[in-house]
Amino acid sequence: MQDAATEKAETANAETENEAGFGIYVHWPFCLSKCPYCDFNSHVRERVEHDRWRRALLAELDHYAALTPGRTVTSIFFGGGTPSLMEPATAGAVIERVARHWTIAPGLEVTLEANPTSAEAGRFRAFRAAGVNRLSLGVQALDDAALRFLGRRHDSAEALDAIGLAARHFERFSFDLIYARPGQDEAAWRAELARAVGLAVGHLSVYQLTIEEGTRFHTLHGRGELVLPDEDTAAALHEATQEVLETAGLPAYEISNHARPGQECRHNLTYWRYGDYVGVGPGAHGRLTLDGTKRATRTHRAPEAWLERVESRGHGGHEQEVVPPEARLEEMLMMGLRLAEGISRRRLVEETGRDVDEAVDPGALARLSAAGFVELTATRLRAAAAGRQRLNAVLAALVR
Repeated sequence: MQDAATEKAETANAETENEAGFGIYVHWPFCLSKCPYCDFNSHVRERVEHDRWRRALLAELDHYAALTPGRTVTSIFFGGGTPSLMEPATAGAVIERVARHWTIAPGLEVTLEANPTSAEAGRFRAFRAAGVNRLSLGVQALDDAALRFLGRRHDSAEALDAIGLAARHFERFSFDLIYARPGQDEAAWRAELARAVGLAVGHLSVYQLTIEEGTRFHTLHGRGELVLPDEDTAAALHEATQEVLETAGLPAYEISNHARPGQECRHNLTYWRYGDYVGVGPGAHGRLTLDGTKRATRTHRAPEAWLERVESRGHGGHEQEVVPPEARLEEMLMMGLRLAEGISRRRLVEETGRDVDEAVDPGALARLSAAGFVELTATRLRAAAAGRQRLNAVLAALVR
């Protein structure tokens, strides 16, 4: 049970909390090379026709703008692939087109993912001038041997240089690290985290290495040539991560994301709070509320197929799919329970027509609550830290 003061504070927070927002995601599918752990929709091409791609991205934006008039955009996110390989003029054109079609919220967040190779880092100033105001750096490790294992094209010196450039040109930036690498022990990881904390300004993303189908690591793992740390070691590394970053003032606001208060990624919060977003570019997904109905959008994954479709009919999307109430409930639970703040009960009712007692198994909720895995207050359902660490099991128990 929560005490009266906590309930009062949470009620006030619920009354003043920001809406989930409305985001624009733009996918740039090209990379210089394919990392062995990556299952994202990324492709290596010797040559990219930048003018042609710019026109196509703008055309697909036009298509989705016609479906969503009157919305207020709270964030734009250039993801990939490696968006820092696009011409800064392309990013600028997208930002300008978004502003032409929709109302722009005060403090619009515009994030671009970048890799810290020297050639790309030298373009940070141009992206800032184009309107990007937040950078997300794919550092992944601060150790040269680990970077070679992960198939990265940069070394630790280049990573440090890129972080310095990011800090010089962007008030808000983040970088990623991957842990639970083969042979990694807790002492080495704590030392790497301590170094990262000294470099991070307001945000750090920390992901546990997982083996994904279709990747080079999946093949090696299947052959027994790549062995990850056992569950106990991985759990110890996770707990060390929480301890070090919490102490440093970078608490986890989501399972893998840590930030100082106010420095959270607003675009990703739109996903986790189950807000609407447009997805533009090859393989991009979206969720749009149209005429009171939640719809899922997705575009063709193959870059060339997407490009040809946009040029022939104005967008590269598959047919929209209605997301029924049961699916909306599952999606909202899967996304919202990743957050330390959990799920607003008001938003749950708005999206699904049901409050918590109607939406989840009440017996499972009682058992998980008694065990300290979930918490239910007057305004929110949230997974406690122990529950977020075991989220798949918590979701399996809660969903009717």
